[in-house]
Amino acid sequence: MVVILVEAGRTDPEDLRQLWIHLQFNLVSILVCSAVLVFGTTVYIMTRQRPVYLVDYACYRPPAHLQVRYSQFMEHSRLCGNFNESALEFQCKILERSGLGEQTYVPDAMHYLPPRPSMAAAREEAEQVMFGALDNLFRNTGVKSKDIGILVVNCSLFNPTPSLSAMIVNRYKLRGNILSFNLGGMGCSAGVISIDLARDLLQVHRNTYAVVVSTENITQNWYFGNRKSMLIPNCLFRVGGAAILLSNRSADRRRAKYRLIHVVRTHRGADDRAFRCVYQEQDDDGKVGVSLSKDLMAIAGGALKTNITTLGPLVLPISEQILFFATLVAKKLFNAKVKPYIPDFKLAFEHFCIHAGGRAVIDELEKNLRLQPIHVEASRMTLHRFGNTSSSSIWYELAYIEAKGRMRRGNRVWQIAFGSGFKCNSAVWQALRCVKQSPGGPWEDCIDDYPVEIVDGIPTLKTQD
Repeated sequence: MVVILVEAGRTDPEDLRQLWIHLQFNLVSILVCSAVLVFGTTVYIMTRQRPVYLVDYACYRPPAHLQVRYSQFMEHSRLCGNFNESALEFQCKILERSGLGEQTYVPDAMHYLPPRPSMAAAREEAEQVMFGALDNLFRNTGVKSKDIGILVVNCSLFNPTPSLSAMIVNRYKLRGNILSFNLGGMGCSAGVISIDLARDLLQVHRNTYAVVVSTENITQNWYFGNRKSMLIPNCLFRVGGAAILLSNRSADRRRAKYRLIHVVRTHRGADDRAFRCVYQEQDDDGKVGVSLSKDLMAIAGGALKTNITTLGPLVLPISEQILFFATLVAKKLFNAKVKPYIPDFKLAFEHFCIHAGGRAVIDELEKNLRLQPIHVEASRMTLHRFGNTSSSSIWYELAYIEAKGRMRRGNRVWQIAFGSGFKCNSAVWQALRCVKQSPGGPWEDCIDDYPVEIVDGIPTLKTQD
C-alpha cells in the first residue's frame, strides 16, 4: 500500500483521471475480478494446512523396585499357583526368545504373592505412569496447564469412570473448555491415532497446545489361565507410557523438535480373520485375557502392504515410485510372473521407529522392508530395555535415537505401529534441528550400555555404537 501511494503521488493528475474513467467503464469486470480474488484468498487462508509442531515429549521411567528378572518372573508364576506345568514351560520359552532383557517393569500389584489386581491398583498404576510422564513434560517445556486446549488419552484395556482424561484434567486443573478425548480398545497403534486426532483438532482451533498421552494398563489385565495363546501378553507387555506436547503456534517452531508431515491409517477390521487376530475374551474357565492368533504376522504383513501403498507416493523419490508402478502394471495387465517391487524406504527416511510388539514383529519388518540392523536397533533395544509398552513404545524408540545423538536437522522419522482391529498406522516427522534427549529421558542413565547383541532373543554381548 505504501508503494502504491508513493507511485500515485508521482503520477500526473491527467493520467489518474484517465484511469478513473477507464475503471468506470469496466466497473463490472473489476468487481467480478476483485470478488474472485478476495474469495479465493479467503478460501486458501481458511483451508490451508497449518503446521503441527512436536514441541517435546516425555517417556515414563518406572522406579527400580518394579523391575522383574526372568528368574523372578518364573518363580513368581510358580508360587502364585494359577498355572500348570505346561503353561509354565511355555512362558519360560517365550521369555527366552522374546528379546526382553532383565530390567523391564511390571506393576506393583503383580509383585505381591498372591497378586493383587484391583480397580484401585489399576488406577494407581495409571496415575503413576500418566502423571510421571506429564510432570516431566511440563517441567521441560514450561507450558502452563491453562494454555492446553486439547487433551487426547489412549489406553486400550483400562477405561474407568471417570475416564483417564478426566483424571488428568482433575490433577492438573486444566481449563473448563478443554477438548478432552479418551480412546479405548484400539490396541498398540492407538498412539498414532491420537496424534492424528490431535492434528485434525489443531487445524480447527488456532493458537493452542494439544497434549497426547499414550499408555497401557497391566494390573487388571494379567491373564491367570493356561491357554497358551493368551499367555503371550503376560510375557511381553510391560509398564510404560508417554506424553507428547503438540502446538500449532508459529512462535513454537524455533523451540520445537519436529514437524508432523504425514499420518497414514489402515484398518482391516472388515476381514473376520483380521478382526479376531488380537481378541480379548474368556477362556474355558472364565478367565479373561487377550488371545493372539497364529495368523497375526500374516495379517500384519497384509496391513503393512496396504499402508505403505498409500504412504509410498507421499514420501518416496520419483525413481522408486516409477519402479513400483511398473511392476504393478506388469503384474496386473500382462499377468507377468514378477515379484512385487518393495520400494527402498531407506531413501525416504533416515530413522525407523517400529512398534516393539515382539521380536517376530521387528524381524518381519526388517526383512520385508529390507532394512539394515542399524535401522531396527532402536526397536530392538527398546524391547530389550522396556518390553512391549504398547502404544508408547515408538516414543521410547525415538528417545533412543536422540540419546545416541543420531537425529540431525532435516532427518525424517517413520513411526509405524500395529494394533487390534486390525490396524497398521504410520506417522512421519521431520526434525527441525539437531535433537538431543530431553532431561529426565528414559535412556538417561543407561544409553552407554546399548546396543547389546541379541541372538535368538537372548542378549549376549555389547557392541560398539
